[in-house]
Amino acid sequence: MQGSDLELEIIGPDGVPVGVVRRPPPPPERVWLHGLLLAVTLVSTTLAGGIAFGDVPTGFKARTFWDLLFHPAIVRAGLEFSLPLLVILLAHEMGHYIACRYHRLDATLPFFLPVPFGIGTLGAFIRIRSPLMTKRELFDVGASGPLAGFLVSLPVLFAGIGLSTPIAHPPKGGVMIFGEPLAFKGLTWLVHPDVPPGGDLLLHPTGFAAWFGLLVTALNLLPFGQLDGGHITYALIGRWQRRVAWPLLAALIVLGFWWTGWWMWAVIALVMRVRHPWIPDEGGELDPRRRLLGWICVIVFILCFTPEPIKILP
Repeated sequence: MQGSDLELEIIGPDGVPVGVVRRPPPPPERVWLHGLLLAVTLVSTTLAGGIAFGDVPTGFKARTFWDLLFHPAIVRAGLEFSLPLLVILLAHEMGHYIACRYHRLDATLPFFLPVPFGIGTLGAFIRIRSPLMTKRELFDVGASGPLAGFLVSLPVLFAGIGLSTPIAHPPKGGVMIFGEPLAFKGLTWLVHPDVPPGGDLLLHPTGFAAWFGLLVTALNLLPFGQLDGGHITYALIGRWQRRVAWPLLAALIVLGFWWTGWWMWAVIALVMRVRHPWIPDEGGELDPRRRLLGWICVIVFILCFTPEPIKILP
């Protein structure tokens, strides 16, 4: 046996760990840091959303840049983007966190990552200090985040599409077009059947926040290494994950000819390792309920995935 403050690892006669008896993890530390990062990320995403979507009335003359930045139209549009976006990201990470607490894994609260460019954030993550020893733990921690994020994204997407405006003729020249995953297409058909043939939606900030939530879910469900999809795939099919992951990485590289962002994610997959690390329970089986949830995760990936997320019209 090997012990620590949080867990007691049982070692079999062949030297392979066969089980872990875990004590309850300690309460979260440095809660103030997590709150501060969330607050700063709220500011950065609000500014990014306001600049991108804010519609300042014609004739408004700002004396300074700050007058423009804090115009009510800018702030309102920014919050319509940032609040639903952070709720989706928080749901995703808290799904992981709650699964960790259920299995008595030592994990931090979410760390949000504010940045002064793009949409104002690089997302969020939690740090898991305890090793994942069984397929049940691996699956629960991996699947809980994407499922929670997707479930929260759907009502946000429904509202965002409802607030969006159908247009008969999409704008031309230098316009950024966002790919439409199946979940987006389906809700658009339900909420806005009035979109004319060849027309489009002028997406509301809340709709874009939900679209980004779907993209985050799809990216996390890619079946590579330490991504959520890698955990889920390995928990479902064990060592076969390694045989599935390499062909899918090749497919991702091919998709990069349509959207070069996939090449960046291929590099990330290589850095994080395409093959999932071995765990002692590799030969174990998931119960039927978890296997069903695993295939639901596959369906969620299909609903959220789009081959060309962003396209700029010349």
